[in-house]
Amino acid sequence: MNRKQFIATLSIGFLSLKTMRLFGQARKAHVYQLPKLPYAYNALEPHIDALTMEIHHSKHHQAYINALNKATDGTLYAAKSLEQIFADMKTAPVALRNHGGGHYNHSLFWQLLSPAGGGEPKAKLKRAITKQFGSLEAFKKQFEDAAKSRFGSGWAWLILQNGKLLITTTPNQDNPLMNVAEQQGKIIIGLDVWEHAYYLKHQNRRAEYIAAFWNVLNWQQAEKNYKAALAAL
Repeated sequence: MNRKQFIATLSIGFLSLKTMRLFGQARKAHVYQLPKLPYAYNALEPHIDALTMEIHHSKHHQAYINALNKATDGTLYAAKSLEQIFADMKTAPVALRNHGGGHYNHSLFWQLLSPAGGGEPKAKLKRAITKQFGSLEAFKKQFEDAAKSRFGSGWAWLILQNGKLLITTTPNQDNPLMNVAEQQGKIIIGLDVWEHAYYLKHQNRRAEYIAAFWNVLNWQQAEKNYKAALAAL
């Protein structure tokens, strides 16, 4: 090996080390943490009780995060966003489907709840709902029916699919961003219908919990989600 070849080999080695360091930094950037709630645990009462919120947030959501960090640590998935993982969920480990979905879905759900919630949708979303479903009341009825009919644990969603609003549901911690979902699209509203989301107050009365959801739904956040979904088209 001559001097020029030796220098070239060293350069490649240094570049490889630099790439590995950068990749390691990218992986560290996706160490997932529990998001802080923008309200107190008791702020949604009487519609969602404080103890349910505390356990749901600090125990259930934290458990998904712990498992997600364990599942991604030291893997190529550590350098990917959850949206990137969801887009190729068919090839991803089932742990990422369950715990990645659990973290993403709950992070979105907390933002869709507010002590100042309720009322009606904001401008753009209200027009879109009226156009697609005929009226706000008709939309609520269809959404409630979907949420009530989701067998076992899962979620009810309002999504934007090909420029149109659509109501759908998913099992477990799946969501419409995953390429394994029956209906795919950008999420506008999501409602957790796992029993741990409502059982302490509403017991087995899921319909009662779903009806209470409208009193704390953050329509302002839903409007932001809708505008972001439109911008992504």
